[in-house]
Amino acid sequence: MEVDTDSFALLQNSYQKSNAKFYLSIDTKRYLLENVSIVNSPTPVNSPTTRGGVYFSDKFAYKLRGSVNDLSIVPLLTKTMLGPNTDFREIKITTQITFQDKVKDFTIFANLTNSVQGPSKIDLNMIIVKLQNN
Repeated sequence: MEVDTDSFALLQNSYQKSNAKFYLSIDTKRYLLENVSIVNSPTPVNSPTTRGGVYFSDKFAYKLRGSVNDLSIVPLLTKTMLGPNTDFREIKITTQITFQDKVKDFTIFANLTNSVQGPSKIDLNMIIVKLQNN
């Protein structure tokens, strides 16, 4: 996992204060990601392990949760979902935050762990695998 803890702390502590907008990109499509929460929380493993021989899981993970109100994203998610398929892609999420009167660009790469579809939105739960502070 390539998550710099200082960059993560800056993002986690600043995105709500700066009213940051998050944009999720899959293929050539871009979606507004709303109701975003970013946390570092435990995973259901007792020790660092390769899960299913496909991806690595540590005892704690940086997680991102958010909602997309455009259901046209649903068919694209099958290409990104972790699970029974071993061929999955990372989701790219971009945002800007203002910190000490400076704008900082962040690019987040995440794996989709699950989604819950409602009548007008889809809630996405992801594990952050890489964070770039541009």
